[in-house]
Amino acid sequence: MRPAGVGRGRRVGVLLPRDVLLPVALLAVQAAGGAYVPLDPTYPSERLRYMAEDAGLHLMLTHSSIDADYGDAARLLIDADEAPPQRPSPGMAGPEDDAYVLYTSGSTGRPKGVRVPHRALTNFLSSMAREPGFGPGDTLLALTTVCFDISGLELYLPLICGGTVELVAAEVARDGLRLREAIEASEATVIQATPTTWRMVEAAGWPGSPTLKVLCGGEALPADLAATLVARNAQVWNLYGPTETTIWSSLARLRAGDRVTIGESIANTALYVLDSAGALAPIGVVGELYIGGHGVARGYLGRPQLSAERFVVDPFVDDPTARMYRTGDLVRRLADGRVEYIGRKDAQVKLRGHRIELGEIEASLLRLDGVREAVVVVREHGSPSLRACYVLAEGAAAPRREQLAAWLPDYMIPDSLVRVHSLPRTLNDKVDRRTLATLSRAQLLARFGEGGEGDELAAAPSVREPELRDGPL
Repeated sequence: MRPAGVGRGRRVGVLLPRDVLLPVALLAVQAAGGAYVPLDPTYPSERLRYMAEDAGLHLMLTHSSIDADYGDAARLLIDADEAPPQRPSPGMAGPEDDAYVLYTSGSTGRPKGVRVPHRALTNFLSSMAREPGFGPGDTLLALTTVCFDISGLELYLPLICGGTVELVAAEVARDGLRLREAIEASEATVIQATPTTWRMVEAAGWPGSPTLKVLCGGEALPADLAATLVARNAQVWNLYGPTETTIWSSLARLRAGDRVTIGESIANTALYVLDSAGALAPIGVVGELYIGGHGVARGYLGRPQLSAERFVVDPFVDDPTARMYRTGDLVRRLADGRVEYIGRKDAQVKLRGHRIELGEIEASLLRLDGVREAVVVVREHGSPSLRACYVLAEGAAAPRREQLAAWLPDYMIPDSLVRVHSLPRTLNDKVDRRTLATLSRAQLLARFGEGGEGDELAAAPSVREPELRDGPL
């Protein structure tokens, strides 16, 4: 990689299928001193192109089987015999330089790149090796897309501990029956997945394993699922953390009868529960969670204003350069020191393990011809799902799922699209999101619907279970 000019301060796009060459490529970029930008070939081409251009890639590391051309970066085929283009390298990276830049959903309608330094990734992996723990005799079954930051635990933790990582194909990870078969056929001692994926495998008849360490995170863990996992497996750990503080920031081992919490901080990490005035909230009082310490990222790539809003000065340490990340999560600290997750302050949601900014989906709808207003909500009845309600200009064609699929990844496409003549309002003249989320489809159409061709169900697959998360619970 260094002969190709990869080194400190240079970003390399990694656009590869999910096979053994993927971790090799990621490690090669870091060993050369560069920062990788993970790109999933299954994502829409328009979204990948935006990410590549926004990242200002120096090089695109890809495979001859992938037909893609994103931006001005030179392409280097990992399966080719020819030597890479010769360019001068700026030298090796240090602990404060970026290890990777990972793109997450953005409330403005565009993904944003989070800059995670080597210091943060090293601290995280060292902490995970100690607790929940991983050793030379362990095997981890890796289920996660490389664009989901928790793949960092799956790909790197076994390698630094002398253990084994076994990659599961994306199509297997999304299918409950096939994933159950893969788990039972493997010799895995550790598996990391979201509650959604664990529920999916449980529904497929998986009985658990008395030798398996279960890591669960990416979204809130329901108490009933926690109890089932604890009863059927050797260990169960609930994990929490946003991309901006490097994968996981807290953990809790769950035992029979335990209250489900996000536990306590990992090594060199501080969890602050602050009130609206920025003071530490008393025990038991709900406040916003701020995270400080070695895991805090360097901010968002090319977005200084947003970085300043979310990565603020840490007043609790004697270092004027120290920052803490404002998560937007509401929590409370219990008397025993553990932290309990309550919910979100904003419109960000976690669905099937992925962090989703509803504003990004709304912005994508509003880019379509004829869509005057659009609101996206989460339906909580039954399995959580995304519902998009929109107002259409007279004579305009209704939006279709395939139009959104040109920009949004599958997990962000609404399960249903509902045309309304107007959006319900509260007494303060704000959109009544609760009404849009709680009414049944028939009730919504009866009160606000246009009917006719404007009211259609998105042509979603019968099972749409993504691989895993991008961020906090």
